[in-house]
Order: sequence, then structure tokens, then C-alpha cells
Amino acid sequence: MSGEEVFIGSIDQGTTSTRFIIFDRSAQSVGSHQVEFTQFYPQSGWVEHDPKEILESVKLCIAKAVDKATAAGHNVDSGLKAIGLTNQRETTVVWSKSTGLPLYNAIVWMDARTSSICRKLEKELSGGRTHFVEACGLPISTYFSALKLLWLMENVDPVKEAVKKGDALFGTIDTWLIWNMTGGKEGGLHITDASNASRTMLMNLKTLEWDKTILKTLGIPAEILPKIVSNAEIIGNIGKGWPVTGIPIAGCLGDQHAAMVGQACRKGEAKSTYGTGAFILLNTGEEIIQSNHGLLSTLAYKLGPKAPTNYALEGSIAIAGAAVQWLRDGLGIIKSASEIEELAVQVDSSGGVYFVPAFNGLFAPWWRDDARGVCIGITRFTNKSHIARAVLESMCFQVKDVLDSMHKDAGEKGEVKSEKGEFLLRVDGGATVNNLLMQIQADVLGNPVVRPADIETTALGAAYAAGLAVGVWTEDQIFSSGEKMKKDTTFHPAIDEELRKKKVDSWCKAVTRTFDLADLSL
Repeated sequence: MSGEEVFIGSIDQGTTSTRFIIFDRSAQSVGSHQVEFTQFYPQSGWVEHDPKEILESVKLCIAKAVDKATAAGHNVDSGLKAIGLTNQRETTVVWSKSTGLPLYNAIVWMDARTSSICRKLEKELSGGRTHFVEACGLPISTYFSALKLLWLMENVDPVKEAVKKGDALFGTIDTWLIWNMTGGKEGGLHITDASNASRTMLMNLKTLEWDKTILKTLGIPAEILPKIVSNAEIIGNIGKGWPVTGIPIAGCLGDQHAAMVGQACRKGEAKSTYGTGAFILLNTGEEIIQSNHGLLSTLAYKLGPKAPTNYALEGSIAIAGAAVQWLRDGLGIIKSASEIEELAVQVDSSGGVYFVPAFNGLFAPWWRDDARGVCIGITRFTNKSHIARAVLESMCFQVKDVLDSMHKDAGEKGEVKSEKGEFLLRVDGGATVNNLLMQIQADVLGNPVVRPADIETTALGAAYAAGLAVGVWTEDQIFSSGEKMKKDTTFHPAIDEELRKKKVDSWCKAVTRTFDLADLSL
């Protein structure tokens, strides 16, 4: 493939927007397009997307990005070798095999409507909240797809009927997109990858197949589930009616797993992605480590059907960047998300204000769906700059909570240290452009934070997986992180241990104030 222009496309379908990026052989972007789509909040704690709108957003992004790259002089039509796909995980769609139409809106990963189903299962099952952990690595929580699917099967008549008739198909967003892009009701492929499947609560982590015992316990029919494949293999070609007909889809990963590949995280290395939520994953190699400190055991990646499976410990934080959006859209304190740094930097501390964004409960390591958001320590001295800074600090404290749990679970042996004996946290995602946020993160952790030159590593990870499958890159090229690190920015801690400890203790006190608030009267 030398000489000619070679490109890999990457669909990055996130919680609030969709992007398509075209990468060249040197992994540089030559064209991209992004669109935001609608968030629906039908009730308190409910979050939905329109699957048809997501589909159209992907189609539009591909067309526009190809146009832009072509206008810049790149021969994408002949050079595009494959497409990778990465997506928001856990978000659940059920659609009709015969009509191709969704039977309900997509229920989004952060949606909390299934809490009563969770309580019921915890009471009925002998293992309580951790009943399925041994098999799938996940506790019973509103977060995971299986609970959302149960809600749809119990509460939505068209879903009940379609399941009975054998006309229902279940999938996370990757599955919905692949089915539609490879033909839809005219023979579309019903497929997911092992990383997305690992977030449903239905896949056995060791076998990477649907767990028959879990399916039987929950009453979920295997026929509605997609086939599970690896993260890097040719899945199928894009069908008619799409801007890039005939091009193979050759890589598929959940967004956090794609970021691990994009960050070249090998065993013992961790990354934190700051988006709507924040997600911290530590690669544990070919060993599944069961957490005793509130983390999830999950798949990291499996880069080919015969490739070894890498596992990870994960801490998921529901609300990170979403708290900044709330300041913008809910309170009107800022006009754009980028203004928060300017506002927060006007004060040198939060003035004793602590903000815990438990809007829909707390995920790792607390797992409290009865928690609700609090802002404490407010006095007449408090102004909007203190609140803005407290919102940024809340992201960093939540990441620290997760990393502390990781250090306990993985132990000294499970982590790679720098030459100076320091644990480095790799970071990525839109919010990491905020230098103040990154400095606060280093201060709160007491460890260096490393931001890559290109912070959008999620799309890059999906492109790497697809390029690997079609021979554009080798695994060695993808993981040769030494070269990449030269262009990175490192933030070093700038506060002393005593102050760090005081701030962390105050944060922990604030977290305990969020518990048992779900039933406050309207």
C-alpha cells in the first residue's frame, strides 16, 4: 500500500454528538465533520435519544467529512480502505426486524428509570447487587443495558409484541448502526463487539459469549441478541444509500475502549476520558481482576479474532462535563462550556465550596442511586467563580476516588511507573483543553497528568482497530508510544500533601451529604 494515498474513516458516536474523521496513514486528520443531536428528558432521571436521528447524523457526518477532505485535495474515494466505529456504550435500542424502525427511543446509559427493577433483583437474587459479578464483572445497576432491556420488555407494548413474534432485535448503538449500514431490513448484519457486549451485563467475561445462566435468570431470549465479534476484524461492507458504499467496517469498540487503544494503553497503564461523564480504565493485561473497591471488571480490547484479550478495571463517573453543560444550560452562569476556565481562574480556590454532581445518583466507587446533587459550604462570600471552580474540582475529586480504588485493587504490581517512580495518568476528551482542570487534576492526585497532542483519541482508537484489520498499521506501530509522548503536555502537582489531604477529606464529607436524597418532595 505504499505510494498511494491511504485513508481510514472513523465514526465517533457520542452521548451528545456524532463525528466522522478521516485519518491518513500517519494518523493525522484530513477531514472531519461533527453534529450535535437532541437529548430528550421525558421525566426526572430519564434520558433518551432518537435512534433515527443518530442514524441520520452519522450519514451526514460521513458525507460532509468526505467532501471536506476531497476539497482539500485528498483522493478519499479511491484511498478509503476501511471504517472504524466507536460509540456511547450501554445505550439501548430495540427495533423491528421487518420494518427496520425503532420500537421506542434509545434509553441512554445515564438514564436511571430502572432503579426499581434493580432493587427488585437485588432482593430476589441470592447474591444481591453483585449476583452476576463473577460471570460478567458488573454489579446490578441502572447503568447497564440488560436492565434497560428488561424495562422495555415490561413497559412498552410494541417491544413485548415484537419479542413474542420473533420480530425484535436488541442492540447497543454500535449494533443499531452496523445493522443499518450493512443493509438494514434487507439483510443487515446483527453484530456487536466484545467491548460493547461487556457493558450489557449479559456477556461472560471469560468466554466472550452471551452467558446462558444470566439470560435465563433475567428471562431475556438469546434470539434477540447480536453476534459478538472482536474489536479488529472485517465485519461487513457498507450497503446502498450510504456515502461510502462498499467500504468495509473493520473495527468496532465502545468509546472508552477505543480511547485506550488511541492512548496506546498497555498492561499497567491507565487513561481518563473527560466527556459527558468521566471514565478511568487501567489495563490489567490478560488477567481479570475482580474489584473489592467498587470498580468494574471489563474488557479493555481484543484486537483481532485470534488476538489475546486484554482486560481492564474501570471506574465510571456519570457526571463530569455534563455539570459544565448544566452551568451553561440550566443556570446560565456561562454562555459556552469554554468560558468556565476563564471564570474559575479568577479565584485561587473554591472558597470552601464543594459541589457533588450526583444528578442521577453516583457511579464508581460509591454506587448510590439514591444520591442527588449537592453544593455545600456556601457563604455570603461565595460568588459564581467559586461555584465554577468547585464544578471543575468535582470532576478531579471523582477521578481521584476511582484511581485510589484502582491502586488498592491492582496493587503496586499492577501499575507501570515512570523512570522517576511516578504513576502517570493519561487524559483525553474534550474537557482536557481546559488547562486549569488538568492542573487541578494533578494537584488533587499528587501525580503527573499527561495530555496528548491530539486529545480526541477515541476516534483515533477506532481508526487504529480498523486499520489493523485491513493491514494499514501493525500493532507495533499503534503501541509505539515513545514517539507520541514527545509531543504531550505534562501537568505536575503544585500543592503540598497536607493541603491535598484536607481538600480530599472535605470532598468525602460532601459526598456523604448526597446520600438518601432521591425521595425529596417536589
